[in-house]
Amino acid sequence: MKAKACVLEEFGKPPAMREFDVVPLAAGEVRVRIAAACVCGSDVHISAGEDPRTPLPIILGHEGAGRVTELNGVVKDVFGRELREGDPVIWERGIFCKTCYYCASLKQPALCPNRRTYGISVGCAAPPHFQGTYAELIHLRAGTAFIKLREGDDFSVLAAASCSGATAAHTMEQARIRPGDSVMIIGPGPLGLFCAAFARASGAGRIIMVGKRYHGLRLELAQEIGADEILYSDEGSVQDRLALVKSWTNGLGANCVLDCAGRPSAMAEYLDAVAPYGSYILPGIAVPSGEWPVRPFESLARKNVRLQGVWVSDTGHLLSAVQLVQSGRFPFGKMITHKFHLHEAAAALQVMRDRSAIKAALTP
Repeated sequence: MKAKACVLEEFGKPPAMREFDVVPLAAGEVRVRIAAACVCGSDVHISAGEDPRTPLPIILGHEGAGRVTELNGVVKDVFGRELREGDPVIWERGIFCKTCYYCASLKQPALCPNRRTYGISVGCAAPPHFQGTYAELIHLRAGTAFIKLREGDDFSVLAAASCSGATAAHTMEQARIRPGDSVMIIGPGPLGLFCAAFARASGAGRIIMVGKRYHGLRLELAQEIGADEILYSDEGSVQDRLALVKSWTNGLGANCVLDCAGRPSAMAEYLDAVAPYGSYILPGIAVPSGEWPVRPFESLARKNVRLQGVWVSDTGHLLSAVQLVQSGRFPFGKMITHKFHLHEAAAALQVMRDRSAIKAALTP
């Protein structure tokens, strides 16, 4: 038996459709037929060769959801529910060793030095080949964590939640937002939109979304999700924009700034938007990005401001994101603006590259 996948064989070139043999499952492994695979913004960087973790050739895609087609042995989801053929599922995209200091002692598996990620750092040259979601199926290793989904769940939205949503949940954990806090979010992409939803669900008092005027559809969705104010980063001076933030926050600044843009220029402009005793959180950096501008005395020490990185997520964060989507409280379905067939992966990557899509999904 063979199956198809979209394979990146050369950085900077479009991925190509290829066929591989479907190999037998080892004990504890699960095969899932992909129902939807979302194109992450980081896939654009990966395909350009900007992520040092990525081998070639590789089946791209770390965001996915689908139905179980085969299991070898008894496999249960995080709630202890036994998986069966036909079950709709989502899975943890990270592969953790579970025995290192960070996994076993610190309980921070996202920091596992042995962590690998489906579709990012596991190539397809050798069997079992199918280790990314831009494919008809995925071969999931023993020990992968699963969440059984509900019949009728939107596979595309939940695929997006497996990365942007889970990282946003991790961001909330690091941000420690209190009811009534003012929260400023830089970048109205999928990560920023999930952060806005989590901030609203956490009881934030005022949410400010930062974007450009041409981000119209994204900013409209941000307002539907719960953003109270829109700050246009391409209008006025930096001083004007900081004054606006203070006017919306009783003269204090934002208690928490979530930088989902991942650009040095964003920090240069908005680190000073943080209120004293606030925090500047960085979930938007997925690849090396050089040196960033920080004035430690004025922006951090003198104001007791916390500068906090956020790296990927773990299974608990994935579960939080899935449950947020399943709550039906937020219009996440509007985030999926473009859908493509599997063989159109290059076009899906392009609409994410040029930002004409909020989120693109592949449906094998």
